[in-house]
Amino acid sequence: MIEGLDVESIDWFAISPLLILLGGALLLLLLGSLLPPWRKGWYALFTALTAGAAGAMGFVLNDDITDNGARVILSNTFRFDHFTMWILITLCAVVLLTVLVSDDYLWREKLDDPEIYALYLVVTLGGVVMAAANDFIVLFLGLEILSIGLYVLAASHRRRAQSQESGLKYFILGGFSSAVFLYGVALIYGAAGSTNFGEIVASFNSSVTVPRNDALALAGVALLIVGLGFKAAAVPFHFWSPDVYQGAPTPVTGFMASAAKAAAFAAMLRVLVWALPQWRDDYQPVIWVLAALSLVVGSALAVVQTNVKRMLAYSSVAHAGFILVGVEAAAHTAGEEGGPGVPSVLVYVLLYGVLVVGTFAVVTLVGRTGDDATDLSDFRGLARDRPRLAIAMTVLLLAQAGVPLTSGFVAKFDVISAAVEVESYAIAVIAMVSAVIAAFLYLRIMISMWVAEPEAGDAAREAVRTPLSTSLAILAAVAFTLLVGVFPGWLLDAAQSIATR
Repeated sequence: MIEGLDVESIDWFAISPLLILLGGALLLLLLGSLLPPWRKGWYALFTALTAGAAGAMGFVLNDDITDNGARVILSNTFRFDHFTMWILITLCAVVLLTVLVSDDYLWREKLDDPEIYALYLVVTLGGVVMAAANDFIVLFLGLEILSIGLYVLAASHRRRAQSQESGLKYFILGGFSSAVFLYGVALIYGAAGSTNFGEIVASFNSSVTVPRNDALALAGVALLIVGLGFKAAAVPFHFWSPDVYQGAPTPVTGFMASAAKAAAFAAMLRVLVWALPQWRDDYQPVIWVLAALSLVVGSALAVVQTNVKRMLAYSSVAHAGFILVGVEAAAHTAGEEGGPGVPSVLVYVLLYGVLVVGTFAVVTLVGRTGDDATDLSDFRGLARDRPRLAIAMTVLLLAQAGVPLTSGFVAKFDVISAAVEVESYAIAVIAMVSAVIAAFLYLRIMISMWVAEPEAGDAAREAVRTPLSTSLAILAAVAFTLLVGVFPGWLLDAAQSIATR
């Protein structure tokens, strides 16, 4: 009987990054529970080495894909191509920067336990599964792995009531969004008879049912957009983000803003561009509206906030709008090879991921012990006391505003160019106007650092510390921001090669 079994061989080389991330998380939990507490920095070092090894395998696999083509493995449920490797490398880079920031923060807040570092790796694993998914069931599993890890991370500061509240809000609302997404999957299955992306495309291409299942499929597409829009914090599904971003531990907020967005938009491209291209004329206007709302609402509400974490939360909503501009451009060529939309989205999630982690690294230091000093007034006098830190924050804020010679300008110019190339001129104009509005937000923070006069009681505040690990993360983020801003060609060329699967 054993000889008659048809057992599919497993491509261990292709799934090695997933095994590294999973093995690192499990080993960290096992050793952390069996051994005495490790010395400061060792948990972070182990996590960084694990993420670095997974990222290095991503580069190796990317070269192999260039030579031998993409892999579709595990019963046609995973697709390992250049697109997947880009998201893998992006997420691993985000983890590397985040653990550098978290090392001193967790020690300062007396939270230096292996569980948080293991959750970073688990969330990364979920994001990679979402990017590699070639089946809705696998995509949902990756979504839940990522989401549950983020729920726990948001509530991981056990001595802050705000952290517990943010985790609970995120969990409740995230549970609803996951249910909506899963119901959308059920409707697509009912219309196509399969959850596999390739079989769904073939089903809609080869058959016309009587009566037609257009309404069933369109309802499924709508629910899928709602579920993924929540994870991406796009308007009108953004209402959770300000409270969750403000209450979560600051390094976790930066990780959430970068990793969750990269994974959510990777899944959105997989679903809309490659699994459901036949419905592009129906969902493309919806993506257009979501992009316009996110740009306008995110930029407008950000400028009226007084807490920097809430400001950056609404700024993140506006950035989701910019990425949706690229998704809208990709929708015009869904199901076809080439097109400017997909590369522009990939460039944006990478550059924004580095930017936002670096920005929240500075906020982490200014937050001081207790992680509560995140109002605009807490940044007052930073340039006088910590001029190099203020310069770094200024560079990162200018990049988020899209100032030339920074990576933010490259990212925004790329998505707007993609919109213009597919003749979506109106959304390109809205994006440029919202960028001008959002610039006022970043200017407010810079004025507080550089111009605001000291007030009574400022001298009694705890001094802002600049530990080595966090300083290295900020330095790396600033260096990458300026490098890509001055020499963007190599990154844009690499992204362009992914436009063809």
